Amino acid sequence: MKKIAAVAMVALAFISKANAQKVYVQAGGNLANITKNKDGDTDGDKSLYSFNAGVMGTLGISKVVDIESGLLFTGKGQKFKSENANGDFIKSTFAPYYIELPVNVIFKVPMDKDNNFFVGAGPYGAIGVAGKSKFESKIGLLTTKSESNIQFNNDDPTTQQQEDASYAKIKRFDYGVNFTTGFALKTIIIKANYGLGLAKINSTETNNSADQKNKYRTVSLSVGIPL
Repeated sequence: MKKIAAVAMVALAFISKANAQKVYVQAGGNLANITKNKDGDTDGDKSLYSFNAGVMGTLGISKVVDIESGLLFTGKGQKFKSENANGDFIKSTFAPYYIELPVNVIFKVPMDKDNNFFVGAGPYGAIGVAGKSKFESKIGLLTTKSESNIQFNNDDPTTQQQEDASYAKIKRFDYGVNFTTGFALKTIIIKANYGLGLAKINSTETNNSADQKNKYRTVSLSVGIPL
């Protein structure tokens, strides 16, 4: 909880320094997935619908370049479904939720006095706070259904040791790079975002650069309302 509070304090400090007219509340949908092989490919059939919501702000550096940051509650994960002609099936949903702190450099292309098109990119850090893992199956007359809370590894990310690591847990800390684009209009902000996870989510994995397997990939479409 102390680490989560620290992230929140950093984001609130940034937002408090932003021009009040540049602060906005954001909400939208996510299409989440997890890479399946060392090349970083994903299976489209396993994409999971989730959401994001939070408060974002820009510093108002200039009309062309700006810094955007804030705090988001965002869903990641993956789903799986296999079904045959007899009606037998296996379904699973892995849906963790994170508090995420993005920091993007934004390049703006003014369309008129109050509206602009923008593109940007930057790093993000995230802390896992909740989530559910669900499983359901039907094979002949036998049906199974279960649900459990996702367990996070509480390893300290500043050390090289893997305290509290387990195959039944995922890493609490995720990080990566965001790529964003959209329109900042006078009364609304419309943005698309792609989150490229760089950390393996497996609790026991330490070599994040070995390959691109088991990393988050998240596409988001969001709307922001200036405050």
